[in-house]
Amino acid sequence: MKKKAGVHEKGSFSLADLIESTKKQTGFEKAGAIGMFIGVVRGTTGGGKVQKLELQAYEEKADEVLTNICNDLKKKPGIIDVQIHHLLGDFEVGEDLVYVSVAGGHRQQIFPVLEEAVERYKKEAPIFKKELVTTDKGNKAYWTAERLDQ
Repeated sequence: MKKKAGVHEKGSFSLADLIESTKKQTGFEKAGAIGMFIGVVRGTTGGGKVQKLELQAYEEKADEVLTNICNDLKKKPGIIDVQIHHLLGDFEVGEDLVYVSVAGGHRQQIFPVLEEAVERYKKEAPIFKKELVTTDKGNKAYWTAERLDQ
């Protein structure tokens, strides 16, 4: 079975893999809901048109951080399973980048945990995004942290 959290090369993990893995978890018979977040490539950013994204990671550390987030959030009341799977590689507009899944006893329990999982992986995981954009000044490529001061 594939890992429950971590980074994967584009094409090696799918939404169907995530759903199958979630339903096979110990205790899933107690689940009444699965909440999912699917992050996709947005077509515009900061006044430019996105041509593509390149995602890289410090893979070992990213796997560790994502696994720790999932293990931490799984301890919350009513939560049965939490999984975060981030894809790496080159992506076109509209393609899937990340899958986050939370299974729990009731919908009221899963939505706050789903939001926390998304916010935490974005802040804590060493995953790096390079945007290739077209602006009125031409084509430009930058790591997303670089544009914060522009």
